[in-house]
Amino acid sequence: MIRGHGGDVSRPRLKAALVASVLLLAPACASGEPAPSPAAAPTGIPAQDEIRHSPNMTLVANVPLAAPFDGPDDWGTDMAFQGRYAFVGNYGGFTVHDIGDPQHPKAVARVECPGGQNDVSVSGDLLFLSVDEPRTDDTCASDAGDPAAAGAWEGIRVFDISDKAHPRYLKSVRTECGSHTHAVVPGRDAGTVYLYVSSPGPEPDTTNCRPPHQNISIVEVPVADPGKARVVAKPELFAGRPAGEEETGGCHDITVYPDKHLAAGACFGDGVLLDISDPVHPTLLQTVRDEKNFSIWHSATFNNEGTKVVFSDEMGGGMAATCLPSVSATKGADAIYTLTPERRLVRQGYFKIPRVQSAEENCVAHNGALVPVPGRDVMVQGWYMGGVSVWDFTDSAHPREIAYFERGPLPPDLHLGGSWSAYYYNGYIYSSDITKGLDVLRLDDRRTDPAKAVRLKELNAQSQHAY
Repeated sequence: MIRGHGGDVSRPRLKAALVASVLLLAPACASGEPAPSPAAAPTGIPAQDEIRHSPNMTLVANVPLAAPFDGPDDWGTDMAFQGRYAFVGNYGGFTVHDIGDPQHPKAVARVECPGGQNDVSVSGDLLFLSVDEPRTDDTCASDAGDPAAAGAWEGIRVFDISDKAHPRYLKSVRTECGSHTHAVVPGRDAGTVYLYVSSPGPEPDTTNCRPPHQNISIVEVPVADPGKARVVAKPELFAGRPAGEEETGGCHDITVYPDKHLAAGACFGDGVLLDISDPVHPTLLQTVRDEKNFSIWHSATFNNEGTKVVFSDEMGGGMAATCLPSVSATKGADAIYTLTPERRLVRQGYFKIPRVQSAEENCVAHNGALVPVPGRDVMVQGWYMGGVSVWDFTDSAHPREIAYFERGPLPPDLHLGGSWSAYYYNGYIYSSDITKGLDVLRLDDRRTDPAKAVRLKELNAQSQHAY
């Protein structure tokens, strides 16, 4: 299995969650429940690497993976944006792309610093990488380490990106059970930022992830002196879980919405809603479960008004073909919840891409974020080999796809691919394809064209701000 902000890990700490996912997938395949109608898509499965897209979506550029990220396991992962630059994580490190001309992007730096899965975020002159696998040490020259070794390291790496062509490694912070993903949370003043670190666990026979692990880690970063970054809190979110449900703790993703003093966490078997008025002491407001349909609660996205939350389910851990007619439309999908004035989550509907994929294509809901259309709730999202989907959930009970881009199956010797993340940034959609590199897509549709007027200086998908 992959370990990912989108993919998931092959280590024991996710074993219970993946078993649950398989158990949900098996009866779904046997049930014959229909998927949504694929009427809007061409008939049949695309040929190997064949590109298909809706008339309102156009591929305008692609930057392939290149050395040093050209090995068989150098998979592209998550993205962040700042000014004219896109930062794309990779299991081998990260790439800085100049996207000042979106139709002619170019790589200006490729930083070799291996560690699964190297999910990335940026804040001012700082870049943060999540490492969720034991390494022999915290340097970029480290090797994969023994999780039982006393010196095994995993957690957050901090870089100085004031010179985009020459990022400089500054500091590491070891965090309990590593860092699968993280979200940037502003401090009470501009001098401090916090990282909410999500990671699975526990693993009894390790030095860094012993039971219980029912918490997240909060890293404090002094902006003027990032070398003093440190863990300042480890709040428990699941202390009240019933006995027997502690096999997989921690969270996969937490998305924060500081303007609303809220955060939503996708925590493997649960969705959680948090009050983050005090960023160092978040308060649990509600836990929701969907044992019939969801197995690996993967990520969360607020709408712009903060009145809805979309939770996604990464059924099968990113490796399974769940976009089949035999798999229910409510499995491996998105669930839309409304957020009441009393700050309670109420489920309203589900969304799954309406285009049937082949049994050779890993396909499931993955990383996405809002398309900033004033007055509407529109999201763009990666679905691995299901491609990139733009969908409207303004009517929460009846969401619908309005645009898509996808490639056909990979060659038979490759079993993992497609869009890890897809985000809208300053007029274009950027997709981090696991094996194909960075795709740049243009969306031309009267329903979404108002988003082209929204200009951002920075975008971290897990740190939402009102547009």
